[in-house]
Order: sequence, then C-alpha cells, then structure tokens
Amino acid sequence: MRLNRIYVDTSVAGGCFDPEFRRDSLALFDMARKGTAVLLISSVLAQELEEAPPEIARFIEELPERFVERVRTNDRVSQLRDLYIAAGVVSSRYRQDATHVATATVHKADLIVSWNFKHLVNVHRINGFNAVNARYGHGSIDIRTPTEVVPSDE
Repeated sequence: MRLNRIYVDTSVAGGCFDPEFRRDSLALFDMARKGTAVLLISSVLAQELEEAPPEIARFIEELPERFVERVRTNDRVSQLRDLYIAAGVVSSRYRQDATHVATATVHKADLIVSWNFKHLVNVHRINGFNAVNARYGHGSIDIRTPTEVVPSDE
C-alpha cells in the first residue's frame, strides 16, 4: 500500500507547542512515527526552523528517516512560486507561503498540511494555486489542517 506523502509547513511544527493546535499537530507527526504517512520536510521548513525555538527543530530531527522525505527548492519551484505571486494568489510579502506550495506541487505531494488559514488553508487561495497549476501543467494540490488529516478518536 502506498503511503500518503504529506508536505508539512512550519505552522504544524510550531503547533506541537501551542495548546490550541497541539493535539492534532502531534497526531500528524505520530502518523510518520507509526509509518502510516510519509512527511515531506522541505529546505524552506528547515530554513524557517533555524529561527524557531530549538525544541521545535529537534522535534522534526527526531522523526524516523524512513518516513521522512527531504525535498529542496529548485528552479522549477522558484518559477512556480513567482507565477503564484504574479497571478495575485498571494503577494510577494508572503513569498515563503508561495514557496511552500510550489515546493509541495513540484515534488508531487499528496497534500499540504498547515494551520495558516490566511494564506494556505483557504478555499480562495487553494483555488488560485490550482488555477496556476493547471495553466502551467502541474497537478492540483490539496491543502488541509492537521485536524482534517489525522485519524479521529471515533
């Protein structure tokens, strides 16, 4: 059985240490620990974690490598990011958010998981990202919160 490849942004890592988002953020990372998903950890996330409290970076580093896929930005990612910005999906002020989506799209993630409701987990933005993706020959990308992805307690 093929495991879902889930791109994780910085808000989910930080959510592990926030009372409001802790339970579902931790549950998402537990999916990788249990081998029920592969988490895509990007060079963008690694760069952002350099400025985060050390316990957040350490949390990511302790994930089992066989259920983590390291993905990097490249020229294709940069070009797609710039197309999102040119189309007005997000402004250049939020270049990192566009980079997260472009990285996940180029590396063919099954979905992005984020707590960023303003720039990512937002139907208007998701439609905008996917319109650009369709226009330039990329597949669509789904963006969800950890709550929508982790197994429920039912």
